[in-house]
Formats: sequence, structure tokens, C-alpha cells
Amino acid sequence: MSTVTNPEYSTFELPVTRREDAGPISDAELAVRRDLAAAYRLCALFGWDDLIYTHISARVPGPEHHFLVNPLGLGFDEVTASSLVKIDLDGNVIGDSPHRPNAAGFVIHGAIHGAREDAECVMHLHTEAGMALSTLEDGLLPLTQHAMRFHGRLGYHDYEGIALSADEQQRFITDLGDNIGLILRNHGTLTVGRSVGHAFTETYYLDKSARTQLLALSAGRPLIIPPTEVVELTVRQWLNDLGTSNDREWPSLLRKLDRSDPSYLD
Repeated sequence: MSTVTNPEYSTFELPVTRREDAGPISDAELAVRRDLAAAYRLCALFGWDDLIYTHISARVPGPEHHFLVNPLGLGFDEVTASSLVKIDLDGNVIGDSPHRPNAAGFVIHGAIHGAREDAECVMHLHTEAGMALSTLEDGLLPLTQHAMRFHGRLGYHDYEGIALSADEQQRFITDLGDNIGLILRNHGTLTVGRSVGHAFTETYYLDKSARTQLLALSAGRPLIIPPTEVVELTVRQWLNDLGTSNDREWPSLLRKLDRSDPSYLD
């Protein structure tokens, strides 16, 4: 994993070092750019955005270990395929983009992309349900079928302040391990996926599980948690289904977005 020379940033902006050796955008990269821009727009549509903050990243196809992330200053509903910033694992901007990335976005996403070859997309959000869940000592409970999807598949990372320190990168990696997601204590949620569509779907179910748990807790009544063997059966069923689903939810989400505003493709 690469680290940056400055261990802690004084602002949210990553100091810009540009490399002009980007070359033309391939068809494979354009497809990832459009999927990633769609994910940002869908987050805005679902009310998951947080002004100009939080970030979703996607690995650029090829051997260079470059990844794409949102430019600091644009709202999620403004992100387009062409406005995404390409950076390397040292935080250098690749190409002639006028934008710069968020420093916290690089600290979190650079660490995970550098350590997890299977992390084609990393999605970090501050939804109300995700933040509320992150304050609960017990974390996510297997209360519902959706929540059981994450049984044994979530890590937990203690809050260390705003993620601007390169020193925290190794702890992000350790706490995530080989899990599909990470609860950032007192902060929010993070999921990784084999594609943008996969990461988005995992985030959808994680946020829905968090909201359902909070609703159940607010009732002030005893909670029913199924037996361990039933929970373990359910997660196996989810995993068997995920192995053959081929991101089947994603095309319907793209069609939803195309009906409302296809400008993300630009």
C-alpha cells in the first residue's frame, strides 16, 4: 500500500501533484466512469448525499492501480462521467482535470484500493441511518432478512477524528479485513464491491437494515432475534444468490436514472 508524505492535512483538499501521462480514455474506463457517475446521482436521488462530502470510488480497468473519485466541490447531483477525478495510490491526479479530490476520500479509498484487489468500488456514506447505527455499541443486529445478509461480513473501525491522517490507513485495512463492509464508529458506513452496481446494492441493503433496526428499537419492545443456525442459513442463502446474480439490480437503477436525468453520462 502506498502512503502520502504529509501525515495529516490541514484542510479537506488533497495537495495536487499532476501527472499528464493519462492517455486517452478507453471504452472500459468510460463504462466505469458512467456507472460511478450514476451511483452518485442515485445517492442524491435516494437522499443519501451530504452536501459535497462523502465519496464513492471505482478502480480504473488496467494494471496501473488508478481509481476514480468525485471532485471536491461538486454535489452528488452534479457529478458526470467526465468530471470524475482519476488519481493513483500516491494521490497524484492523472491527466488534465481542473478538479482535485477530497483528502479524506483519498485516505480511505486509497488505502482500500491499494490493499484489496477485489475492491473494484468503495462506497462511503453519511446517511442518517448509517450514522445512527454507527453509535450503537452492538452494531448491526440480525433482526431482519436484509440484516442477516451482513452476518459475519461487517468490520468495525473506531473513530479517530476526521480521516485526514495517512497513519490511519493501515487500521482501515485491518478493520475491514476481507469483509464486504465497515461500520465507521460515530461516522458512517462503507461497502466494497466487485463492481459499482454490487457496492451500491450492498449499501442499499445495509442502509435499509440500519433504518429497520432503528425503527424496531424506537418501539421500546423486546426484539426477536432468530436462532443462530437460522441466521447462518440465511447468510449462506444470500451468498449463494449473490454468486449468480450478476448485478441484476443495477440495470433497473440505471433505467430509473435515465428516465429522470441522463446527464450523468456526459
